[in-house]
Amino acid sequence: MMKMIKKLMLATVVLPIALGSAGAFAGGGKDNQRPSMERCQAGPILNPKVIKRLDLTDAQKQQMKALRQADRADRKAKRDEHEKRINGLLMADKFDQSKAEAMVKEGQNNRVERQVHMLEQQFKMLSILTPAQKEKLMTLNEKHQQKCD
Repeated sequence: MMKMIKKLMLATVVLPIALGSAGAFAGGGKDNQRPSMERCQAGPILNPKVIKRLDLTDAQKQQMKALRQADRADRKAKRDEHEKRINGLLMADKFDQSKAEAMVKEGQNNRVERQVHMLEQQFKMLSILTPAQKEKLMTLNEKHQQKCD
């Protein structure tokens, strides 16, 4: 009788643990997803893998690098300023709802600006390419879109 109770107690402890860990492994998590650079998206894809396949000249590579670095510095400055404002709001002695609402509305307006800026950056990068490279990019993009469909 005592052995049976011990086995039953052991089963009630071990079974949920075993099933829980099996569920965690079966879920897959983020490993199942494609990296963000490989996801299906509209427009030409300008990720590093595709850019390498375009056989850019050294001058073109430098221009692309300069564009990315300038954009990265600009985005970092904006992000730091935004973070400073949020921290100021959160660390204040009293919560200011009007400031919070203004920041949320500003964030919604900034979304459109970010999308326009992203398109502008893509245009600048594409303007560095020669017509032959643009054609090759479009061919690579069509192949990629066929994989997505």
